[in-house]
Amino acid sequence: MCEPMKPAPPVTSARTEPYRRLEVFVTFEGIDGSGKTTQAELHAQALREEGHEVVATREPGGTPLGEQVRELLLNGRDMSAWAEAALFAAARAELVEKVIAPALEAGKHVVCDRYVDSSLAYQGIARRLGVDQVLELNEHAIRGLLPDRTFLVLVDPATAAARARSSDRIEREGEDFHRTVDRAYRELATMFPDRIVTVDGGRPPDQIAEEIRGRIRQLS
Repeated sequence: MCEPMKPAPPVTSARTEPYRRLEVFVTFEGIDGSGKTTQAELHAQALREEGHEVVATREPGGTPLGEQVRELLLNGRDMSAWAEAALFAAARAELVEKVIAPALEAGKHVVCDRYVDSSLAYQGIARRLGVDQVLELNEHAIRGLLPDRTFLVLVDPATAAARARSSDRIEREGEDFHRTVDRAYRELATMFPDRIVTVDGGRPPDQIAEEIRGRIRQLS
């Protein structure tokens, strides 16, 4: 006599979590002169060579409105800390709406030179507005869209100053301010260890890029 068939497993045992998306959103942070822009460019290039569709962008900027705000922030008049934070958030909202979110929805990889952590470091900590307060300001701007990984490129501020190519309004703040920003970034890395990865920016760029590629492969 045949044994009765076993009942099907209950619906609750089926997979309910979404499958991981294939596209990856990666941001690069660090003080000016750290080498973060070089690493963002190398990472985007490596992804393209592997056959991926990549959208590479920057902050502030990346959209017509964002580039206008960039000019105001970096080369305009002095402004209050909250006005500065609000302008960064406005440019970021436009970038998420017009560039980052559509690219991810289309299955493309996104590489961004600076993102919300810049505001947390520069305005939240260095300008003493508060990390929670600046994060709250940006929550609606980014629509909850945080990077899969943020690579924080660390170098001594004196080394970064010697490397820096620009002399904008924020860059002219002086050595003490930039050392405060450096400490702020390091503090953020301890606050968000699951997302922010620190890398030693004192090594050759290709060596740093290879480490970053290895870290990204762990996300697959």
